[in-house]
Formats: sequence, C-alpha cells, structure tokens
Amino acid sequence: MQIIKYPDQEIWPQLTARPVIDHRQLFEKVDKIISDIALSGDQALHDYIKKFESLSGHMMRVSEDEISVASSEVPVSLKSAIDLAFSNIHKFHAGQKNDATVVETTEGVSCWRKSLPIERVGLYIPGGTAPLFSTVLMLGIPAMLAGCDEIVICTPAGKNGKIHPAILYAAGKCGIHEIYKVGGAQAIAAMGVGTETIRKVDKIFGPGNQYVTAAKQLIQLRGIAIDMPAGPSEVCVLADKSAHPAFIAADLLSQAEHGTDSQVLLITDSEDILTQVLNEITSQLRGLTRNDIASEALKSSKAILVRDLNIGMNLANAYAAEHLIIASENAADYISSIKHAGSVFLGNYTPESAGDYASGTNHTLPTNGYAKAFSGVSLDSFVKKVTFQQITQKGIQNLGNTIITMAEAEGLDAHAAAVKVRLKTINNV
Repeated sequence: MQIIKYPDQEIWPQLTARPVIDHRQLFEKVDKIISDIALSGDQALHDYIKKFESLSGHMMRVSEDEISVASSEVPVSLKSAIDLAFSNIHKFHAGQKNDATVVETTEGVSCWRKSLPIERVGLYIPGGTAPLFSTVLMLGIPAMLAGCDEIVICTPAGKNGKIHPAILYAAGKCGIHEIYKVGGAQAIAAMGVGTETIRKVDKIFGPGNQYVTAAKQLIQLRGIAIDMPAGPSEVCVLADKSAHPAFIAADLLSQAEHGTDSQVLLITDSEDILTQVLNEITSQLRGLTRNDIASEALKSSKAILVRDLNIGMNLANAYAAEHLIIASENAADYISSIKHAGSVFLGNYTPESAGDYASGTNHTLPTNGYAKAFSGVSLDSFVKKVTFQQITQKGIQNLGNTIITMAEAEGLDAHAAAVKVRLKTINNV
C-alpha cells in the first residue's frame, strides 16, 4: 500500500481517484458484443461464450433436474448458512415495504403513490474465480418480495459446463427457475436485447468486472434500466487509536481479494495504528489462497495519516466509498458526519463481510464514487413508484381556476379547456 502522511486538501482528488482504465477501447469492444448479439441472437451469443468462456455446444438454460440435484451437492453446513442468511436478508428487505398513503392536497383532491413490481428482471451473478451465490440472495430476495413476475439469472458456468451448486441452491430458495449459463458482457447483452433463447428483460441488476459494468452502461442507451454502474469492489476504513489493527487488516484484505482492480483505503489519525495495520497485512496476506490477487490490488491502495478524524471523515466523504468502516469504540459519534457511503459498518466488531453475506443489508452497492448520488439495491430497486390522483366534483371546483390560470399563462389552451369543460358540465347540472 502507498503511505501518505498529512496530505494537503489540494491533493485529495488524486488520493480518492480510482484505478484508471482505457474506457474508449473498453466501450468499443463491449458495444460490438451488444451489436452482434442484437443482430444474430443465439448464434452470436454462442460464439462469444465459446470465445470468452471456453465452452461450446452446451445447453444455455439450466434444467429443473440440475436445480434439484444441486441441493444434494451443497454441504449441510453451507446450506444452513445460506438458510440463515436468507432469513436475515428477507427480514431486512421485508421491512422496507410501505403502504400507500393517501394525501388530500385540497378538499376533494386525493393523491397517493403505489409501488408496482417491475415485470421481468435480469440478475447477473458473477461466477469466474469466485461464484457469488450470496449475490443470488441479495438480488433474488428483494425481487421476490417486490412481486416481480419473471426473474432471470445469468451466470457463467465452470470449465465442466456446470454452475456452482450453491448458486442453484440459493436460486431455488428465491423461487428462481429461469437460469442461463452465460457470463460477461455477452450475458448483459442477451438480457438487454434478447435472443431466441433469452427474452429481453426490463431491468438488469448485479455486479461484475469492467466489461459487465460497461455493458450495463451501454445497454441503458437501448432503453433497458439498470440498478447502478457498480464496478470493482472497494472499502474505506476510518480508524482511531481504539481500533484493532488485526481487524482492520483483515477487512482491507477481504476487499482486496475480490479482484486485482479492487481498491482499499485506510484513513487514521494514529501513526501507531497505521504501522501495525501494515504489519498485519503482510502477515495475514501469506495465509490467503488469493494472496496474488490481493497483493496486486494493494498496489493501487493507500494508507493515509491525518491530523485528526474530523479531517479523516471529510476525506472519507470525498472518497464516497462502497463500504465505509468506522473502526472505533466510539463509532456512533461519527454517524452524523457521514455524507457519502454505500453501506456503513460501525465499530470494531462489525466486519464488512457481515454485510456481504448475512447481517441482512444488501451488498450490491455503488462504487467508483457513485455513492454521492446512488443508493445500494433495495426493495425499491425492483418496483416503480406510480402516482395516482382522484378528484371529485367539489375538488375540480376548488382547484379548477388555479389550473386554468396556469395553463393559459403557459399558452396551453387545450389544458385549460380540459378543466373548463368539466366546470361547465357541473354548473349546468
């Protein structure tokens, strides 16, 4: 990790910058994939699966037998863990349901808003080096609770042509049976433009690498909604002298092991804590199975020493992390100062991995500074909010002249006439 001590605010933009990639070439490559699949459907999709996933001639759709068999292939201990995580995530997201509240804005004028489910949603579940069955729960549970009619999963198969059984088990828990063995940008393209096998969805969810993220951004231009442009994983740890260096090191490494393009940030006002954390990282890194990936990610990561944690919090807000950990015995004291974060983890005993798996909150979160404007996935992500209004005769009499005056001032006579004709009818009764 790069060590920076007492940086001036002028260089904060450099410190909070994410690793840079050549977006122009990336978008050109991904746009061709989308265009080819839009033009040639399944044929182009199979070609890209063969090219990027080294698979050919396999059935894309997972059979019911494969889903059923998966349950027996998942160890009992893992099934129990998934079941508990399911329960907690379900409980947290079920609590986000809101009943419509009718507001009478003027006597006789009633307005309200109702949540209606998005009909067909597509969930992208990364497979690759780490099959993220936890993401099935994070996306499948709110989709199920929202009442989405059709829920589709796309996820890459392994070299054996099979999907990790834990992914299929988690999908079964969520009642999802339309699952396809396809990953990468080609999966986003298939869900976004539709093929003979995979019908187009209305909204696409899920994290992924830079190609998946680019595909999601480009597919928006074709009229398909997405959850957010979530890219490589990241964490920022804000620590004072009451923090535990071993805990911090473990949290930083838990994000660094996601991928070589991940980034972690440590901000502290204690030089002793900074030194101990770096020593712990060196020690803990040796025992990780993905230490090569984590080591590469650490090259673009930073440990920053600040004069006090008020400055540190301002820097953390400037970074707008996907995950923000307040490593302090007095973590609650900093809550009111947090302006930008995807999800916050308070105290020394709240690891970021709890949110990734089983505490109940969602782990599909804004990255790359998007936490300044985007929220993480929630129940609301799977519904659209439709407004309703109902006006009685008394209501149109009360509000009518206001509407007529405003419409005529804007030169929209037909708008005014739509009210006048009603008032005329009422007055003639």
